[in-house]
Amino acid sequence: MTSVTNLPTQFDVVVIGSGAAGLYAALSLPSHLQVGLITKAKLRTGSSKWAQGGIAAAIAPMDSPELHFQDTLKAGAGLCDPEAVQFLVNHAKEAIDHLVAMGVAFDRRDGELAMTLEAAHSRPRVLHSADTTGKAIITTLIEQVVERPNIHIVSQAFALQLWRNETGRCQGVSVLFDHHIQWIAAGTVILATGGGGQIFAQTTNPTVSTGDGVALAWRAGAQLRDLEFFQFHPTALTKPNAPHFLISEAVRGEGAHLLGFNGDRFAFDYHPDGELAPRDVVSRAIFSYLAENAGDPANAHVYLDLSVIPAEKIRRRFPNIIRMCAEWGVDVFTEPIPVAPAAHYWMGGITTNTDCETSIPGLYAIGETASTGVHGANRLASNSLLECLVFAAQLRDLQPKPAALAVQDPEIQTVTASWKKLSVKVQTIRADLPLLLWQSAGICREQKILQEAIAQVSTWQKQLQQMPLAQFLQSHPPQQIHLSHPDAEPQIRLYAETCNLTDVALLILKSALWRTESRGGHYRTDYPNAEVPWQVHTLVKGETLQRSASSRLEPLQE
Repeated sequence: MTSVTNLPTQFDVVVIGSGAAGLYAALSLPSHLQVGLITKAKLRTGSSKWAQGGIAAAIAPMDSPELHFQDTLKAGAGLCDPEAVQFLVNHAKEAIDHLVAMGVAFDRRDGELAMTLEAAHSRPRVLHSADTTGKAIITTLIEQVVERPNIHIVSQAFALQLWRNETGRCQGVSVLFDHHIQWIAAGTVILATGGGGQIFAQTTNPTVSTGDGVALAWRAGAQLRDLEFFQFHPTALTKPNAPHFLISEAVRGEGAHLLGFNGDRFAFDYHPDGELAPRDVVSRAIFSYLAENAGDPANAHVYLDLSVIPAEKIRRRFPNIIRMCAEWGVDVFTEPIPVAPAAHYWMGGITTNTDCETSIPGLYAIGETASTGVHGANRLASNSLLECLVFAAQLRDLQPKPAALAVQDPEIQTVTASWKKLSVKVQTIRADLPLLLWQSAGICREQKILQEAIAQVSTWQKQLQQMPLAQFLQSHPPQQIHLSHPDAEPQIRLYAETCNLTDVALLILKSALWRTESRGGHYRTDYPNAEVPWQVHTLVKGETLQRSASSRLEPLQE
């Protein structure tokens, strides 16, 4: 690993994002390639390290890839691509074996890898490392990355724009880094930027999850898919001023009860599986219960009671949850945890195949920013970490085209301006957008509210596009820009991130309005049932939405 201070103008491959998908991709690429790993914050800030429940893999004697396949299809509500799901479950053992060989310390029972049952799985198949599985995996991957001399980590660099040549091939990216904007040429660009939970006011996602990869790809002309499908985790810690810390699915898998105001297990009123129903069902159950019983549903909560789980098991399995709850005044051994739903995982993203290829030659996508077809309309718990690893591993045979020749000593334009007043307006949009999206495209959606939100977000989008800051998202290679004012870089970053959020918010709203049914993570109160004609993907390219052909999808099983 080399630490970059003077940013190179060329790599064989550029990977944008440093969660599990980005790190594993960089490690999987052939070692003779020079890889630039670009991350907009520092390592360890993405969503992967927040994954508590674990990673699913059908490797126990009483389990099988076929059962994992069927569970995934059932959770996906008729929109899973069977080929992609088969690919995932058949490569699960290989991925787990590789993690163990790398040193990830999964929990064991009697010397064997321990498995937990999670919602909508028919067998215990979720491996864990206490309740910080994502962190354990990320820590190991980072240790491996920093040992690789061919991987160059570029921290606190923000990708602004993809570079397509005259034939339409992606051959690089412009980056905001160290008070400069410059183009980096690459034979292949891999987007691994994670999700977009920050478009919602209530989310378990970290602040870096702003839909950057999806926005970059959309502006470059890539096909996107199923953006309306967003998973809302049913149980996030809900205390005044506290972060929406995720209380893992595994807690309910171990037997914890969801309780209403009177101590009733209300989830059974909405689904026969109660707390272990699919996530979207449990989230709507809590939402509906609060709407019917709370004076202020938006700020209310229900309770998660761990008292039915032996105390020793709680200490062993959930030390991080114990610590985080205690930090916010909740003793899980003596009182239930106040919880409510929060935006958690985006099933939609950039359309890819099993080789991670997008519709743009030279551009690849992996992890939450991609739509591989694995998750369908609703992700099965703990499949996402597995998806990151299985699909990123396919890059081991990548043979990128030669990178475009970098221009020697390009002319550097110096910009002395700053945009203090404009930045106040940008910040206002950045603050108001998540509140609007939570109210209009959150757990329950309906036509009139979606249309009103589309009108408002369209207005914000136009206001942003008319600002002079827009020039930095529309530059042309090999142009380089030096920002001499100390405030310019953070102002451009705020602007670009807000543009990304606004773009993906509008695409989600339009996709949600377009799909006049309810399915998986998309629920319309005015169209509450799944409809057979809608058992198709929503495809987005530019301003056009269309339905996919449905021949590759599994029939929906009742």
